[in-house]
Amino acid sequence: MKQRFFMYLFIFTLLLVIFQFVNSKNIIEDYNQKLTNYMEANTKLKDSIIVMEDNVVSDLYTFKFDTNEDAMVYWEDQGFRISEFVPFIKDELMNLNIYDTEDHPLVPYASMTGQKMLIDQIRMLNHKWIITSFTDGKYWGEMLLSYEIENIEGEKQLKFKIIESSLYSPR
Repeated sequence: MKQRFFMYLFIFTLLLVIFQFVNSKNIIEDYNQKLTNYMEANTKLKDSIIVMEDNVVSDLYTFKFDTNEDAMVYWEDQGFRISEFVPFIKDELMNLNIYDTEDHPLVPYASMTGQKMLIDQIRMLNHKWIITSFTDGKYWGEMLLSYEIENIEGEKQLKFKIIESSLYSPR
């Protein structure tokens, strides 16, 4: 009787160990499959991010004076050094923010808050156009400007002309 009891106990234990082994094997295979799926999805997402970053970087360089070889050559042929030219143009536009009159000399909209309209961002697009944003603290807008440097009586003068402008309403 004792022998049978130990034999049944041994068989029961053997069956229990086999069950645990098979169950653990299935759980580990399931985890491995999930891990593989996550790793594949992660790789795809990383590839997508790289493609998107490349697109963003190329978009940042589109319509930018600093990356437009033809625009830079145009002004270099006129005798300007690009390293000094871009800051000169931006400084001239920012200097227009210093004015004593009621209206900004370039911004076509009057301030509606009592504050001065000021140009706050400038992006040179190419050798002829600039896009700027302006604000009075509450209202803001954008302008597309053309610019040129004229020789007037032997002196070079910078001229801006508004091509188009837009004023946004406050939110």
